[in-house]
Amino acid sequence: MSTIEEEFISTVSHELRTPLTSIRGFSQTLLNSWDKIKDEDKKKFIGIIEEQSNRLIHLVENILSVSKMNAASQVLKEVDVNKNIKKIISLIEAQYKTHTFKLELYSNLPTALLDEDKFQQIMTNLVDNAAKYSESGKTVTVTTEVIENKICIRVEDEGVGIKPEDYSKLFKKFSRLENHLTSKTQGNGLGLYITKQLVENMNGEISFESSKQGTTFNVLFPFYNQEDALKCSQLS
Repeated sequence: MSTIEEEFISTVSHELRTPLTSIRGFSQTLLNSWDKIKDEDKKKFIGIIEEQSNRLIHLVENILSVSKMNAASQVLKEVDVNKNIKKIISLIEAQYKTHTFKLELYSNLPTALLDEDKFQQIMTNLVDNAAKYSESGKTVTVTTEVIENKICIRVEDEGVGIKPEDYSKLFKKFSRLENHLTSKTQGNGLGLYITKQLVENMNGEISFESSKQGTTFNVLFPFYNQEDALKCSQLS
């Protein structure tokens, strides 16, 4: 086993142990002392168990995504980008009720050649991150447009931004950036690593811009066919 594989397994073991320890600890407390615990504390403990269970599920899903990253498992087909973005936003805004989600979608956007499930995972990761790492009441804006015969998707938040010294860490495995918001959120540092791999596996590109006013992720995908490329070049 290589050093990289050993490091990966060691990190995964640590990440799994943390939520499992919380789930076991609070479950045992409830089982052993049910009659002695106040109702409000019971509710609080069950809430923690649910939160840590969700964290565990998310971690396992991400680990499975990493393990399948290089497998020939994607099914590329013609995908309506705007339609999928609307679907993802409707799911995520239900989780972040204090945030505002703004859509600025290019009308008659050409289709792209993508694996639809993996594209939805990309958008889920980017939009969820934008909401998670910005304060309550802030706006997350998702924009689609056409740039040089490619579909461009922008996900913009109003968070605290990324420090320049952290730029190189952003797409690395198990890398979490430190600020006052990351200390409040659960994460395992796999989301953006997976996102970048998925984008590039579908012939796309991903980049970001950041300042103290927020961060914008830009994703580019080629059109589904060259006729769309020709039409857009004539319109521009």
